[in-house]
Amino acid sequence: MTIQGCSVATVKITIDGKTIECRDKIPVLQAALEAGWDVPHYCYHPGLSIVASCRLCLMEMKMPNPKTKEMDWAPRLFPSCQTPVKEGLEVRFASEKVVENQKHCMEYFLLNHPLDCPVCDQAGECYLQDYSLKFGEATSRMVEAKNKNPKKDIGSKTLLYQDRCVMCSRCVRFCDEVAGTNELCIVNRGSRAEIDVFPGHGLENKIQGNVVDICPVGSLLDKDFLMRQRVWFLKEAGSICPGCSQGCAIRIDHNEGQVWRLKPRWNPGVNDWWMCDEGRFGWKYVHDPKRLNRLLVRRGAELSSPDWSELPDIARVRIEEVVSREGPSKVGCLLSPFMACEEAWLLARFIRQLAPAATLAMGPVPVSGEDETFPKCNGRAVRFTIRSEKCPNKRGVEMILASLGGSVSTFEEWTKKAAAGDFAAAWIVGGSPQPWVTPDLEKAIAKIQLVFAQDIFPNKVTDAATVVIPSVSWAERAGTFVNVDGKIQPFDAAIAPIEGCQRDGNYLAALNGMTGLYNAARIREMMTAALPSFGSLHIPPKPVEHAH
Repeated sequence: MTIQGCSVATVKITIDGKTIECRDKIPVLQAALEAGWDVPHYCYHPGLSIVASCRLCLMEMKMPNPKTKEMDWAPRLFPSCQTPVKEGLEVRFASEKVVENQKHCMEYFLLNHPLDCPVCDQAGECYLQDYSLKFGEATSRMVEAKNKNPKKDIGSKTLLYQDRCVMCSRCVRFCDEVAGTNELCIVNRGSRAEIDVFPGHGLENKIQGNVVDICPVGSLLDKDFLMRQRVWFLKEAGSICPGCSQGCAIRIDHNEGQVWRLKPRWNPGVNDWWMCDEGRFGWKYVHDPKRLNRLLVRRGAELSSPDWSELPDIARVRIEEVVSREGPSKVGCLLSPFMACEEAWLLARFIRQLAPAATLAMGPVPVSGEDETFPKCNGRAVRFTIRSEKCPNKRGVEMILASLGGSVSTFEEWTKKAAAGDFAAAWIVGGSPQPWVTPDLEKAIAKIQLVFAQDIFPNKVTDAATVVIPSVSWAERAGTFVNVDGKIQPFDAAIAPIEGCQRDGNYLAALNGMTGLYNAARIREMMTAALPSFGSLHIPPKPVEHAH
C-alpha cells in the first residue's frame, strides 16, 4: 500500500466476515472506518491520544480459548479504538452484544442531554443526533430530573454549553497535545463531571477554534457563527487559506453569495486536521463595503467606467503606444504574492508579449514576527505552525518569474528604477487585505506616466493610477497557491464576485486573446510546458466517510 508517496506495511484482518487489507498497527476502529463501516465513536480522533472513554466503539474479537486453545469469540467486548490491527485478527460489530452495548451507551449519553435540537447550532451536523437515530432507542427510561449546567463563556470566541457535552474529552486533549496551552480541564467526578477552564485562564490560544470543529455534539460553539445560519443551507467549496504561507486546506461554507465560516480540511503533511484562528476569522474583508467595484479609466481630470469587454483593447493600445514611443524596456510589472499562479502567469505573459524587455518583480511580501509553532511546550514534536510570512503564494510567483526569464528584479530594485524614471508604463498588482504600499513606491508612482493598478482596496497606487482594475478576493476565484514547502495546491471559487467586478482570471485571459470563461485547469495545462511541476498537484485526500 502507498500513501502520500510512501510505502506502508499492510496486514489483513476480518471484520464481520469480510477480509480487508489495512495499514499495520492502526486501531481497528480506524481500519473499519476506512473500509466503509459506520462504527459509532465520540472520544476517538486520529490526531489525538486514545482514551477509550465513550465505549461506543466496542467490538467482539476472537481470542484463543484458555481451555481448548482454539480461536473463539471472547466473552467480553473490546474498544476498537484501543486495539491495534494485526495479521489474521477477526472482529465483528454486527452482533447482538455490540448492538446492545451501543444502545446502552446512547441511553447514558442522553440521560441529562436537553432536547433542544431545534435551537442548537450543531443540528444538522451533530453526531449525537445521527447516532441516536441509527444506534439508539426511540424512547427514554429517564424519569428523574436532569442535571442542568449554565452556559459558560470560556473565551472571547467560544461558548460552552455543558448540558450538551458527552465528556469525550477531545477539547481537553487538543489543548494539551496540539496547542500545548492546557486551558481546558475536567472538573468533578461521576455524573457531575464537566468541562471547564482553569481559573483565570480563558480559552484564548491562537488555534482554539479547532475545539469547536472536533466537538462531536453542540457543546462547544463558535460565537462568530452562533445562530447565523442553519448548516443544511450551507454549500461547500474546497479552498486554501490565504492568511500565511503554510497553505492550510480549508472549506468555505457559503450561502446566497455570503461566506459564513471557514473550516479546516484534512491535509496530511500541511495542516493535518487543524487551522489557526487568524485564518478562520480573517475572511471578513471579502464583504467589506470599501472594496473597489468598478473598472475606472482616468483621462486627464475625468474618470470613466468602461465595460469590462473594453479592457483588453485599452490595455493593449496604451502599452503598445508606450513601447513604440519609449522602447520595450520602459515597461514594468509588479506581481503580487496574493495572486494565484495562473493569474500571475497570464499577466506576466501578456506584458512579455507586448514588451519583451519589460522588468518584472514581485511586490512586497508581508512578514509579521516569527513562525509560531504548537504545542507550546519545549521538547515536543511540532504539530502545527503559523507562518510569519502573511501571504499565500510567494513561491508560486517566484516560480512564474523564474520560468519567464528576461529582466526580473527584486521589489526594492524595481522601486528604485521606477523612482529614477526608468518606467513609462507599469502594471501593479496588490490584493492584500492590509495596507501594503510602501512610502518609496508611493513616491515612485508619480514618475510613471501610465499606471494600471489591479487591487482589492483603494490605496495610494489606485489613487494615482490611469486605469484602476478591481480585483477579487481568493474566495471569489480559482487557481493554485504554492506553500512554504513547495506544494502546489489548487483551490476553487466559492462565491461570485461582488457586483461590478470580474474574476481576475477572466480579464487576464482576455488580455492574452483567450476566449470563453476562465478555467484554471486549462491555464495550468498551458503552463506545464515551461513549468512541468504544475502537472502534479498536492490534492488533500477525501476524508473517511464515517469518521469525525
